[in-house]
Amino acid sequence: MAFPTMIQSKIRILLRLLWCKQTAGSKAFRSRLVLGIETSCDETGAAVMDETGAVLGESLHSQKEVHLRTGGIIPTVAQALHRGNIERVVQEALDRSGVAPAQLAAVAATVKPGLALSLAVGLSFSQRFVRHHNKPFIPVHHMEAHALTVRMLQPLHFPFLVLLVSGGHALLAVARGVDDFLLLGRTLDEAPGDTLDKVARRLSLRKLPRCAALSGGQAIELLAQDGDRKRFCFRTPMGQTPDCCFSFAGLRNQVTLLIQKQEAEEGVEEGTVLSCVNDIAAATQHTVASHLAKRTHRAVLFCRTNHLLPSQNPTLVLSGGVASNQYIRKALAVVAEATGLQLLCPPSRFCTDNGAMVAWNGVERLREGIGILAPEVEVSYEPRSVPNGSEPVHVLLRASLPL
Repeated sequence: MAFPTMIQSKIRILLRLLWCKQTAGSKAFRSRLVLGIETSCDETGAAVMDETGAVLGESLHSQKEVHLRTGGIIPTVAQALHRGNIERVVQEALDRSGVAPAQLAAVAATVKPGLALSLAVGLSFSQRFVRHHNKPFIPVHHMEAHALTVRMLQPLHFPFLVLLVSGGHALLAVARGVDDFLLLGRTLDEAPGDTLDKVARRLSLRKLPRCAALSGGQAIELLAQDGDRKRFCFRTPMGQTPDCCFSFAGLRNQVTLLIQKQEAEEGVEEGTVLSCVNDIAAATQHTVASHLAKRTHRAVLFCRTNHLLPSQNPTLVLSGGVASNQYIRKALAVVAEATGLQLLCPPSRFCTDNGAMVAWNGVERLREGIGILAPEVEVSYEPRSVPNGSEPVHVLLRASLPL
C-alpha cells in the first residue's frame, strides 16, 4: 500500500541523515582520510589520501599490455582483469599508507562515466567494502575528478576553465565549484585519444620495435617528432561551426583515406608500415592539437564576454590522459599566452586514470559536505555522463587561432 511505503521511505531517509550526522562528528570523519578507487576503463587504481592532498599510499594495475595484444580494449577482458586485481590493489594502497579501514573517513569510487562492465566491478567492490566497515560512500564523476586534480597539487580558486581530453572524452567547462560545472562543449562522436589509437592501429605501428610497448597515442607522439606535419594537410574539424564542441571521427576518416592512397602508391597491402608513417603521424597529431586549441580559444573568448572567469589571474586547466601529449600541451600554451591565461597541467602520472584523483575528489566533497552517502544507500553506475548531466551552453563565437 502507498501510505505505509511512504512512511517507511521517510523513516529510511531520517535514519540516513541521523547516521551521517553522527558519523560527521566522529574523529575518523574529521581526519578526512579517504580511500579512492578507480575502475572506469582499463586501470585498476586505489589510493589513500589525507585532507592536505598527500598520497599516503597507492597502487595501480595497468591492463595496457593485454589490450595492446588484442588491438583494443575488450570490455569483458577489462572486467575480468579488474575483478582479478581490485582486492589486491586496494589492500596494497592501504598497506602502503599504514591506514586501517577503521581510520578512513570515507571511500570514494568512480561511478560515471566509463565502460559499464569496468564501472560495475569498482562500484560493487566499494559498496561491499563500505558496508563491511560501516564507512560513508562518495560516488565520483570521473571527469570532475580529472578537473579537480590540479587543486590537489597547488592552490587554485574557482572559477577556472578546464579542458579534459582522454581516450573516452573531450569537454570544455567552467569549473565553478566542487560539483558545479558549466559545460561549454563536448565531443560529438569520438574522443581524441580514441582517434589517435585507431589511427595508430591502422598504421600498424605495433610492428615497429620502438612502438611495440606504447599505446596508440604514445606511438603517434613518438613518430611525429621525426615527421613533417606539413607534408599532408588535413582539414581541421568543424571549421564552419561556431561553438565549443569537438568532432574527431571526420579527421580519422581523412587519415584513413590518405593511408589507403599511400598504400596504393607504394604498392603495399594493409598492415604494412608505410615509408611516410612519421609524416602521417605528425599531421594527425597537429590537426588534433589545432582542433583542441581553436575550440578552447573560442571558449576563452566566450568566458571573457560573459564574465565567467576572474579578471585577475584567469586559469586554464588541461587534464586527462591525452593531456600527457607534449605537442598538445604546447598548442594549449599558445592559447593561454595569446589570451592572458595561466595554463596548469598536472604531471603526466596524474593525467592518466589513477586512484589519487578519485580520493582527492572525495576529500573535496567531504570538505563541502556534498554527495556523502550512508553505506547502505544503493548507487548505480552510469556509463555515459557529462558533469551535471547537462547539455553545453549555446556558444556562438567566430574565433580561431592561426595554428
